[in-house]
Amino acid sequence: MKQEMEKEWNNEHGMNRRGFLRQAVLAGSTFCVASTTGKAGGSEPAVMNISGGPDTGLAGMAAVHNRRTLGSGTAAMNVSAMGFGCMGLNHHRSQHPGKEQSIALIREAIERGVTLFDTAESYGYHKNEKLVGEALKGYADRVFASSKFGHKFVNGVQIKTEEDSTPANIRRVCENSLRNLGVETLGIFYQHRIDPNTPVEVVADTVKELIREGKVLHFGLCEVNAGTIRRAHAVCPVTAIQSEYHFMHRDVEENVLPVCEELGIGFVPYSPLNRGLLGGMINEYTRFEAANDNRQTLPRFQPDAIRANMRIVEVLNAFGRTRGITPAQVALAWLMNKKPFVVPIPGTTKLSHLEENLRAAEFRFTDSEMKELEEAVAAIPVIGSRYDALQESKVQK
Repeated sequence: MKQEMEKEWNNEHGMNRRGFLRQAVLAGSTFCVASTTGKAGGSEPAVMNISGGPDTGLAGMAAVHNRRTLGSGTAAMNVSAMGFGCMGLNHHRSQHPGKEQSIALIREAIERGVTLFDTAESYGYHKNEKLVGEALKGYADRVFASSKFGHKFVNGVQIKTEEDSTPANIRRVCENSLRNLGVETLGIFYQHRIDPNTPVEVVADTVKELIREGKVLHFGLCEVNAGTIRRAHAVCPVTAIQSEYHFMHRDVEENVLPVCEELGIGFVPYSPLNRGLLGGMINEYTRFEAANDNRQTLPRFQPDAIRANMRIVEVLNAFGRTRGITPAQVALAWLMNKKPFVVPIPGTTKLSHLEENLRAAEFRFTDSEMKELEEAVAAIPVIGSRYDALQESKVQK
């Protein structure tokens, strides 16, 4: 397994940064297209290469040119090297674009090679899923729509002190997600947070049944520790672990990434830009909308903490300035250079940021550059917890 991953890694990293800069205006988009026979997720997508010539309109435009494999064996899933996190289109991120603009942005991402789109039942309680579903109409055979279960809702209101991963609730959420997204099969169905009252083996077995029924293609887990991953994987092969991972939160490097590599499981970092902070567009004077932005409640996004943590952004800025790379691109490229099975899912509401993010998929850092970056960032203490106490209690250590 490790040799296969290393081979894929070496093949993918054949182009260095200088070569990319020379070829960017001529490069095209390569993405996955699912079989149009049978169910949408009934088989792994076939590969279609699309050149960036006049017919496609991609010449000189940012696009994902590479693919990566999440999972292994029967759980393997071939996706674009970067996905798209859809949460911020309507949830937890202050002002957001209108429906038509959001749909246009998702479709633009598809045309530029993105094949993995991430949503969840809890992102506005079905609202985000329905938005994504409408955007994917006519494109469902070209992409994977992934969603999540596990939060407890009563009459559409989340009970934040409890989780619900009982088999009955998993099935209920699955049916709702399929209907909201307008697809026959979910790409990855993640457990959003561990339910202390439902053993993960029961959860894995339930998703395994959904896979057999053709309603789910692959199984994933969010914010879990190595022990839970092993237990779940023994029942139903896990395709991907989704957890927060970026320069300011590297806990997964200790145990989670090693077990993913050992077992052949993919890793999908959410909030790879630390909720926008690593992009350099937030400072201590930024004000987040009270009604629709959870960052205002997070310790790390209080003015004093932002002021202190800007030192980390400056490290990324200094590193990127001499290489023609923005801080956001440095942060994303660093993640993708860490492991060949890492597929970040940055979200955005702006076309300019989508282009910026996609360009990051092409940058390659040398070992010395990786070391330089990591040592410089590690020398600066991170101020403020990433979550409040309640949310932090739901994350496995």
